[in-house]
Amino acid sequence: MSQTSHDRLLIIDFGSQVTQLIARRLRELNVYCEIHPYQNVTDAFLDSFAPKAIIFSGGPDSVMREGSPRPPRRAYELGVPILGICYGQQVMMHDLGGKVEAGEHATAEFGRAYVSPTDGPRPDFLNGWFMDGSGREQVWMSHGDHVSEIAPGFEVLGTSPGAPFAITADLDRRFYAVQFHPEVHHTPNGKTLYENFIRDAGFTGDWTMGAYREEAIRKIREQVGDKQVICGLSGGVDSSVAAVLIHEAIGDQLTCVFVDHGLLRLNEAQEVVTMFRDHYNIPLIHADESELFLGELEGISDPETKRKTIGRLFIDVFQKYASEIEGAEFLAQGTLYPDVIESVSFSGGPSVTIKSHHNVGGLPEKMGLKLVEPLRELFKDEVRALGHELGLPASFIGRHPFPGPGLAIRCPGEITREKLEILRKADAVYIDQIRKHGLYDEIWQAFVAILPVRTVGVMGDGRTYDYACALRAVTSVDGMTADYYPFSHDFLGETATRIINEVKGINRVTYDVTSKPPGTIEWE
Repeated sequence: MSQTSHDRLLIIDFGSQVTQLIARRLRELNVYCEIHPYQNVTDAFLDSFAPKAIIFSGGPDSVMREGSPRPPRRAYELGVPILGICYGQQVMMHDLGGKVEAGEHATAEFGRAYVSPTDGPRPDFLNGWFMDGSGREQVWMSHGDHVSEIAPGFEVLGTSPGAPFAITADLDRRFYAVQFHPEVHHTPNGKTLYENFIRDAGFTGDWTMGAYREEAIRKIREQVGDKQVICGLSGGVDSSVAAVLIHEAIGDQLTCVFVDHGLLRLNEAQEVVTMFRDHYNIPLIHADESELFLGELEGISDPETKRKTIGRLFIDVFQKYASEIEGAEFLAQGTLYPDVIESVSFSGGPSVTIKSHHNVGGLPEKMGLKLVEPLRELFKDEVRALGHELGLPASFIGRHPFPGPGLAIRCPGEITREKLEILRKADAVYIDQIRKHGLYDEIWQAFVAILPVRTVGVMGDGRTYDYACALRAVTSVDGMTADYYPFSHDFLGETATRIINEVKGINRVTYDVTSKPPGTIEWE
């Protein structure tokens, strides 16, 4: 679903692990952008894409290595502003007549650094920088090689101890280059540079969820015509937003299949059915196959075997119910832009496929369905914004992530119906506590894990021998790294008391204070 009606910015990716952050920063400024690996950016591609501006990302390679990544020469000839970041600066200098040298101890910089301005008038690109009275800006560096001679037409605007050409620009051609990473959190004022760059490029900020909604609806109608569409509805934010958007476009041509594997949270299945079947009036098949899933999982304790069993059964069940929908030609999925980016392999280039995604390319080809993926250009925060635009309840849009295998991976060891019921009740109390204390939106993800051990306790005058549970709550930006949430001891004590008093089967509560890494967010 190419956004031909918007001003577009092209990000040429040279293999940086933070290229996605560049796109996120631009989207936050209502600028539509796409990331494309450098191998795919040909002269013909540039002419077709017609970018209003270009950004060269960072990357792990050295411009002095023969065969290292390069943009096509035509990128410099389009007459549009270009911003080079880190490796992007080095490749720009190298291509345009400057000089790059291998890193030495004195010039390599990794981590926090400080850039100071040079003397002379400051161009608009630096509006809002060097304003706090200290005469410098904190930035985040990660480079070994360094620019030793700038290209003709460029001037130096900022320096750091290890980068004498930390900020450079050819103002006549509107070419800008920085050695640091303005997209990361540790360059606090980095957003301002992006604002200045897109303002210079003439972007109007026309990338809004209202505009996206209208355009997506039009394109869904064009793609689907009068055919039937099946949507695998998990009850999560992504698939739910996709379902509501597609239903707005084609109405009853959409049928949702909600596979209930018996591993959902307390009352969750009924909430999903009520919201989509009753409130939105979307045709919905509630495939309650909990007995099948729990039966197959009986006796299994290995976490990877659990995941594979659930994944295999999910596909089998989905195909079974989908085949009953007459005339279905399309499968709708909640694929997001990070899924698409991470599934691109830079064959022979600076990076490799990070991970494959089951929802990029769809369910097995034997279903013979074409894909409808209306969210594949959006980041997670944009999906939530679109959900708000579509009128989904704020409490639903802001829900914490929930894993596909559900409570199976919050129940280490063998899964039993008894343990699942205990876990559901304990989790409900925990989340209720977090909401009552106004903490839910501060936390990325929170849940209870029931541990595969029983402990001795005393309740009243009697001895108990019940399960222990662990509370987990983390803060994160994207789930790649995470830290535990610093609850007060009063909160933890109050929550433990409620769980033990209200949930029969638990007599001991612990709190998990492990970060990611070394741990993972989920327990399995």
